[in-house]
Amino acid sequence: MRIYHGSDVVVKTPKILAANRLLDFGEGFYTTSNYEQAVRWAQRVSVRRNSGSQFITIYELDLEQAGKDLHVIEFKEVDGKWLDFICTCRSGRNMGTAYDMVLGPVADDNVYATVKLFETGVLDREETIKRLKVETLYDQILFHTTKSLDFCKYADVQQI
Repeated sequence: MRIYHGSDVVVKTPKILAANRLLDFGEGFYTTSNYEQAVRWAQRVSVRRNSGSQFITIYELDLEQAGKDLHVIEFKEVDGKWLDFICTCRSGRNMGTAYDMVLGPVADDNVYATVKLFETGVLDREETIKRLKVETLYDQILFHTTKSLDFCKYADVQQI
């Protein structure tokens, strides 16, 4: 499958870098199978770093083989398990360390506002999941270990 990484730099050789903020699935190298999502990521990174550069690095991923060779968890939809996982990771307890790869929906800014309401007790679990299911959620694929990065094969780059 083709996957994308949006940034203000070209990333031909992905690495696991320490994050400077708490992320949905913990630390690692994030990609998506949705090109438009990668474009949004590139735009956000460019603005955050004030670089003016935006790139989409394209990779090939043999997900079937990765599933056989790695410890992978996949969240197919927004549900209680996904909600618990991202809340735990975003609280600083890195659940992703138990896995080589994590796949599932992105908690973007709109989604995370709803998650924050859940975390602070304003919304209960059922209402939170109900609200999240109406959002258009794209996927994210986290490569959490160096071993998993062997499955992320550079293919091309596009400047946007």
